This record gives sequence, structure tokens and C-alpha cells, in this order.
Amino acid sequence: MTDHPTTTSTRQAHPGAGPPHPTPSTGRRKNAVALTATALLLAGLTATIVNTLHAGDNVSNPGRLLAGYGVAWTLFAAAAWTVRKVPTRAATVLVVLGAAAIALAGLAAPPRTSNDMYRYAWDGRVQAAGISPYAYPPAAPELAPLRDSWLFPPSTTTTTSPAPTTCTGWGLTHTKTGLCVRINRPTVPTIYPPVAEGWYLAVHELSPTDSRHKPLQVGGAVLAFATTLALLAVLRRRGDPRTAAPRAALWAWCPAVALEAVNNAHIDTLGVLLTVLALGTATAGVRRGALLGAAIAVKILPVLALPGALSGQRGPARVLRVTASAVAAVALAYLPYVLASGTGVLGYLPGYLHEEGYDPSDVRRFALLRLLLPDAAAGATAAAVLGLIALYVWWRGDPQRPWRGALLLTGTTLLLFSPNYPWYSLLVIALVALDGRWEWLTLTLAGTTLYLAGRLLPGFPLQACAYGAAALAVIVGAYLRCSPTRRAARRPGAGQPISETVNPPE
Repeated sequence: MTDHPTTTSTRQAHPGAGPPHPTPSTGRRKNAVALTATALLLAGLTATIVNTLHAGDNVSNPGRLLAGYGVAWTLFAAAAWTVRKVPTRAATVLVVLGAAAIALAGLAAPPRTSNDMYRYAWDGRVQAAGISPYAYPPAAPELAPLRDSWLFPPSTTTTTSPAPTTCTGWGLTHTKTGLCVRINRPTVPTIYPPVAEGWYLAVHELSPTDSRHKPLQVGGAVLAFATTLALLAVLRRRGDPRTAAPRAALWAWCPAVALEAVNNAHIDTLGVLLTVLALGTATAGVRRGALLGAAIAVKILPVLALPGALSGQRGPARVLRVTASAVAAVALAYLPYVLASGTGVLGYLPGYLHEEGYDPSDVRRFALLRLLLPDAAAGATAAAVLGLIALYVWWRGDPQRPWRGALLLTGTTLLLFSPNYPWYSLLVIALVALDGRWEWLTLTLAGTTLYLAGRLLPGFPLQACAYGAAALAVIVGAYLRCSPTRRAARRPGAGQPISETVNPPE
């Protein structure tokens, strides 16, 4: 009897052979549909962001902003899904072009939900005049020669009312002496660490005269775009090149990046970029520690990535190299400011941390823990939980994916503290892009909802509901990833006919 070779046609005719392979023309058609759909969704997302930024600010029209954000996030989610079906090279081009479009959309209007950038501009101006930003608050008479009508709008006063009568509008405050100021907390020194201050000075020096807020927004766009390129490079070098573009899109196209990193120009973006570069280094050594230390000297939050940076590093020498270089980077960044201001380099930071204890009648720290524990036990429990997670990430974390532990600790910290500032989660968005665990993006949605909808729903337990929903999403996502069905689907050969698994077609 003569043996007949198993061909594709006979295998397809066999009852257990499975569906026929798609033809090349069918595959090209599907790729074209996915590419077109993603491009259209990105166009809609860009237009939605521009339209939302022109709708008003968080004081005059928070409901309209919230609705626009909801549409933008829906389009973002759809685009992040369809780009997974686009071929690798085309997906990379889409991610880069989309990142540029989203960043440009954030430049469409002045800041809409935060006036922090006005402090940035002031700190840069003060340093350019040769004065330490930690030396005096903006309202100090010693800095009066540096004031202009942009940051210090003129106001009128009367003999019966020393407070300004025309100092009204979004982002404007006034001091007890009648000074009208765009800068928040004008009677206290700056709170920002030295690398952030260096960025403010650099932007000021490179800015044209009377350019106002735009250079800081452009700087935010540059940082956001650079973070996209860094994510693509890290993911292609240290992960699966086929998933690099779809994961990088989770940062590049996220509406929060356009709104917080670009439109509001939050300095957190510089810390995010440095953290991505730190975790993307090939080994846990001096370079990783120095980059992470620089990120910490932008804003303190990246310190939560330190246990992740040490994932699986049990050797004392390597742990010491990373931590010592991080500490050295922070110390060197502070040194010139210490020489100029002494112990005053902390500025208003201690007062800010005390102030951020939150108002018990509105937004509370440890909102989720307070649902289960007495108020007095919430803080200690949060510290214990975070300490245990940090130890777990360091001891059992994956050294090939240091961002995974960094995401777990940073995301859990935000869940427990439940801040109402959505820009705090910019670091989480970048870590999600590195790790692919999209469910943590719900932290950004929770912070945005709390920040904008608080004015619309006074008395409603919005903080617990928003962050409770985010916690539920994280738990469900973790369960689905760890479910037996999902693990079986990830095994080699899962879902293929036995004949193809044993003898795959050439």
C-alpha cells in the first residue's frame, strides 16, 4: 500500500482539520479595514479633544468637559483595540503620527483644568533673574520688579474694600494685600524639586518674549512625544516587537496625556520619561539608579518605581549600586539650590503634604480602606499593605520586566490614597503601556471623574464610588489573566489541531 502525503487540501477536507487558512487577499483586506478604522478613530479622537478644550474650564463648564472626556476615552479604547489588528510596521507609523496629532490637539487652548503651569513660568522667571525659587513666595515685595500683567493682572481697589474688585475669572486668586495673581498659593514658596526647577529655567530661557503659557505647553508636548518614542524603543528591545506599537498606543493616544501632559503642561511628564528610560535599561545598575533618581528629583512619586527597578535583585552589590546612584542623583540635583537657599530648598513641600491630608467632608485619604476600617486604622493599614507589596516586588519581581512591579506598587498606592488629581496617574499610564495591563487605566478615569464631577454631585460619595469601580476593574482584570482558560490559551499550540501542533506546516 502506498502512503500519501498529507496536503493542505486533504487536511481541510478531513472533519477534524479545522477551518481553512485565510488567503493572502483576505488577510490584506482585513489589514486594510483595521488600518482605516484605526485612522478614522484617531481623527475623531483628535477632533474631540480640540472641541472639548474649547468648551470651557473645570469651573464654568465641568459637565461639558466630563462629557467630552467620556467621548474621547471611548474613541481611545476603540482605537487601542483596532490597532492590534494592524500589521506591525503600519501600526508603528500610526502610533507615532497619532502621538503627534494628540499632542498638537492639547495645544489648542490655554490650560483648562489646572493653573499649576503659571507657577512653573514664575519659577523659571525668578531663576533667570539669579534668584533661588525657594527664597521668596511670588507675593513677596522683593520680587515685585519681576511681575507683569500676565501673571499679575492689574486690579482696582477702593478705600472701603482693599480686596481687588476686578480680580475674577478662572485661575485668578488675590492676596490679603489686594494683589491679583494667576499663580496658586502665591504667599508660599515653590514646592517643586530641583530637576523640575531646571526644566522651568530651560523653558524660560528658550521662550520668546511675551509667549506666556505656550512654551510650557509645547515643552509638555515634546516630553509626551519623547515618552512615546522611548516606549516604542524599550518595548521593541526588551519585549515582543509585534506588541510594541499597540502597547505604546496606550500612552501615545490616551486623552489624559493630551489634557494633563500637554494642555496643563504638568511637570509629571518629565518624571514619567525619566522613569521609562530607567526601567528600560538592560540591567539594574548605576544608569538605572541615576535616571530614577533624576525622576524622583522631578516629582517624588517615581520613588514608588524603586522596588520595581530592583525586581529580583537579591545581590547586595547590585541593590547598592541602584539605590546609591539614585540617592546621589537627587543629592547632586539639590546641591546648587542648597548652596543658594540652605534648608529652604524644601520650600512649601512639607506644608503641601500636610495640606494634602484632604478635607474630611469632601475628599479623604484612604477612602476605600475607610469603608472597611476605623479611620484611625486606615493609615497604618495602607502603610503595611504598601510595605508588603514593595518587599514582594523586590524579592519576587521579574527582573526582565521591572515595570510590572512598579505598576503594581504605584497603582495600589493611588488606589489607597484615592487622589482627585488625575495628573498623578500619568506615571501609571506609561507603566501600563510597558506592561499591557490596561485595567489600571481606570485609575486615571477615577481621578478625572472625581476632579470634575465633584462640583456636579455635592454630597455624593463620589471618591469611594470612582476608586471602588477602578479597584473592581483591576481585580477582574487580574482574575481574567490568571484564569485557567486564559493560561491554557497562552500555551504553545493551544487551539490548533493536533496534526498541525505536532507537524506545523512549512
